[in-house]
Amino acid sequence: MQPWDLLASDSVQGFIEEALTRKWDALQVSTALQKAGYSNEDRAAIMDYMALVPKFREKFANNETARGMFLLCDKLALEQSTAQDIGRWKANLWPHGNDATSDATENATGADAEVHDLCCGMGGDSFYLPAGLKVTGVDLDENRLAMYSHNMQAFGKNARTICADVRQVAHENDAKMPASAGMTKTDYFTIDPARRALEGENQRDLKNLTPTLEEVIEISRHYRGGMAKLPPGYPPAEIPDGTEILYLGGHSDCRECLVLFGELAKHPDTVRAIIVGKAGETLAEWTRRRDRSLETLDDDLQEKLDRNDSLEGKDRTYRTATSRSDLPLGEIGKYIAEPAPVLIRSRIFNEAALAHDPDAHLISEGIAYVSSDKPLPAPGFSCYEVLAHTEIATGAVRSMLKEHDIGKITLKLRGVKLDPDAEAKRLKPKGKNSAILFYTRFRGEKIAILAKKL
Repeated sequence: MQPWDLLASDSVQGFIEEALTRKWDALQVSTALQKAGYSNEDRAAIMDYMALVPKFREKFANNETARGMFLLCDKLALEQSTAQDIGRWKANLWPHGNDATSDATENATGADAEVHDLCCGMGGDSFYLPAGLKVTGVDLDENRLAMYSHNMQAFGKNARTICADVRQVAHENDAKMPASAGMTKTDYFTIDPARRALEGENQRDLKNLTPTLEEVIEISRHYRGGMAKLPPGYPPAEIPDGTEILYLGGHSDCRECLVLFGELAKHPDTVRAIIVGKAGETLAEWTRRRDRSLETLDDDLQEKLDRNDSLEGKDRTYRTATSRSDLPLGEIGKYIAEPAPVLIRSRIFNEAALAHDPDAHLISEGIAYVSSDKPLPAPGFSCYEVLAHTEIATGAVRSMLKEHDIGKITLKLRGVKLDPDAEAKRLKPKGKNSAILFYTRFRGEKIAILAKKL
């Protein structure tokens, strides 16, 4: 029996459902599996899979029926897949969006349009495709294709699969293939290049993708349109002209940089930042024309960054904002605000801040804390009223906390490295009130800012 056959069996899924309902611990699960006659290898596979079940149900389910579904995946496939909120939002970018009854695609192509889900993995980018689109999953890994087929059926969708190199499939897409090849001319593509080869591997080189962005650009030339999911921090200067760049995430994260090609790029050479709600709705959106001068660092700042390892204190440059798109520097004002991550990644936080307070500014170069005399609104900003500030020294910070009767703190760090838990224990705050304590930089020097959330 193949591992996926074992995990997809009614007996194993029934066992897992019972174990989750009864909230068995690992020892109880292992003992029950042993009594049921499973081998050591099968017990390990079942227990590893069982740990993923609550995670994929949370990531992909948004109704009672879906919460009981069983998908096939491993840890890496689950981590790299697109969650249901972003997946549902992206569905609206395709022809006739989420409207399964529309015939707009048929009118445009003469038949049902088809999408190649390249590097399809477990299927996260296919689960929420509009019903009017045909879909084919393409991957070099047969295990991933087995996951994909099972999961698409779980979502009530029919999909073909092709085990092949996605680059070759794109080239062959230019000509009608014989039926034996299993491929026909396809209109659109979606691709999520691999970022890690092994579970637990931390991929720090954002440009080390498989296939590379250069290869994705070549792939895009063989389709009428498509989309590529890149890491949020991917260097935007590498992305070609004529595309549309979208930064997608929730209130507190930026999960992907989505690049639209061809017909899907309705607004070419623009950059958008979108905060997406739990059901896939747009909570907030900002747009700017693409400006390549914002995508590269000026020579002076690049030199500072290159020399950072040998610098200390105020001479060191911290990069949690952008360069030529940054706001001017100023004093610590009445309010301090954290821009939403999608605004930082998209280089739009400065425009969004100035729209509400023309005097908004940064308090230190390269750190995305915006100070202002007017509160900056949610969801683009998390805004705090400044109570006091002092140097980062244990005695000084303790005195500031005592003066404001602070007994509970939430520590936020930018430009300062330390262990938050250890620092909270060291400060030993005692008081009736709670507050936010920022450890950051003011004109390059370390500073502690005490504030309360609006």
